[in-house]
Amino acid sequence: MVRTQIQFTLKQARALREMALERKVSMASLVRQAVDLFLLSAPPSLEERQQRALTVIGAFDSGRSDVAEEHDRYLAEAYETT
Repeated sequence: MVRTQIQFTLKQARALREMALERKVSMASLVRQAVDLFLLSAPPSLEERQQRALTVIGAFDSGRSDVAEEHDRYLAEAYETT
């Protein structure tokens, strides 16, 4: 673990201390849990989004050999059926 120093408002510190006592854990543990949740909810980086997009290349097979040339027609047909 890495030691760091942070500052809370008085209201934050009191609420955090109360919650830690109720849950019988340290304030540091609660802060780590909160940071984990924050990091999970953060949007993925541009690099991660690009990597995800690359993983689907070639993952689907339409069964047609002319999709590159006829994609507009196929798209129009798909919209007509919806």
